[in-house]
Amino acid sequence: MFIDLLRSRRSVRKFIDRPVEPDKVDLLVEAALRAPSSRGFNPWSFVVVDDPETIRHLSTSKPHGASFLAHAPLAIAVCADPKKSDVWVEDVSIAAIILHLAATDLGLGSCWIQLRKRDHDAKKTASQFAAEVLGLPAGMTVSAIMAIGYPDQAPKPHSHDSLQQDKVSFNRYGKRP
Repeated sequence: MFIDLLRSRRSVRKFIDRPVEPDKVDLLVEAALRAPSSRGFNPWSFVVVDDPETIRHLSTSKPHGASFLAHAPLAIAVCADPKKSDVWVEDVSIAAIILHLAATDLGLGSCWIQLRKRDHDAKKTASQFAAEVLGLPAGMTVSAIMAIGYPDQAPKPHSHDSLQQDKVSFNRYGKRP
């Protein structure tokens, strides 16, 4: 069941030294391309990276929260053309979470690396830096990078008791049964 996938899903930042098989990469790409988007505009595109040097370079996209990417065997950059849709942020976010869940379903670990609205340094954003590394055309942006690989850690699933049930209201904000 889908709920079982959600229960087992965790962000994984440590990977073993094993490449992701081409058939699994194909399934990840298919999952991303099947992501829904507003009005079917599909403002996203994806750059699949398995070259270790490029992955290491991308791991320096921002000063904090991306260094673990250097040890991932696979990265998928979730890119967008903001001119295609006024809700491109939502559309690429949906595609990224589908990548994350598909990776879990395939026995892989993954972690979302946020680049949008983050700085690389004082002169360049993380998105601009990654776009240059990946050779994106002008007007395209990198919203996030998914680090993907076989997990070297097995984080425990979140318990049902840890769910923030107080964040749920019924019929009116703050109303709970």
